[in-house]
Amino acid sequence: MRLDVVTIFPEYLEPLNVSLVGKARARGQLDVHIHDLREWTYDRHNTVDDTPYGGGPGMVMKTDPWGDALDQTLADGYEGGAHGPVLVVPTPSGRPFTQELAVELSERPWLIFTPARYEGIDRRVMDEYATRMPVYEVSIGDYVLAGGEAAVLVVTEAVARLLPGVLGNAESHRDDSFAPGAMANLLEGPVYTKPPEWRGRGIPDVLLSGHHGRIARWRRDEAFRRTAAHRPDLIERCDPAAFDKKDREILSMMGWAPEPGGRFWRKLHDVEE
Repeated sequence: MRLDVVTIFPEYLEPLNVSLVGKARARGQLDVHIHDLREWTYDRHNTVDDTPYGGGPGMVMKTDPWGDALDQTLADGYEGGAHGPVLVVPTPSGRPFTQELAVELSERPWLIFTPARYEGIDRRVMDEYATRMPVYEVSIGDYVLAGGEAAVLVVTEAVARLLPGVLGNAESHRDDSFAPGAMANLLEGPVYTKPPEWRGRGIPDVLLSGHHGRIARWRRDEAFRRTAAHRPDLIERCDPAAFDKKDREILSMMGWAPEPGGRFWRKLHDVEE
């Protein structure tokens, strides 16, 4: 996968040189290119922003530097043999970034990120490049950052770990929170490692049983418990038809029941567990 980032703070992307992403770069699984937007400015102050039309506070990033930078980034990528570019625009007003979207982006061969500053980028830039490639406007949460570089790091790490060969164990992400399949709309439950006792605290006996079926059931039950406690909104979106008898039993014990519309709802009383 090729990854380009156009930013006014290239140094912010240094974390892409460490951990799994850094190792993926070293192995050639991830081809990362960082570009300084100010290289496409033509005044002595390297201006990338201006006041917004219509008035109001803040500044808006200008069209010309972004247009020239993206044109050159595309030209360089095509010349280097890249294909299938996708523009990823981190913005609080974008669609929520989810594990499902991470999987979708991991299947793309070329991602181009446009982390903005100030009040964002002139809308015409996204409209222009939407005629040339898919544009994903994504939000990593319901809050506002000083700039989009942190979001680039979040998205890149979520996507890169899904690339073939990046994780040491190819099955590692199968049971992740939100992973497509059995873990869709569920949070991963608690995990344990050696020693079997620490400061008087043991681990659940089932994990020492060697019975893979019971262990799998325990893990799924714990996923339901954690999801119900921390993110009940996820269970509300689940289709009851996707749950087996045991799933329904554990949800019933926690006070959930299917409603006529096909969604799960929380009973008015709390159930002690």
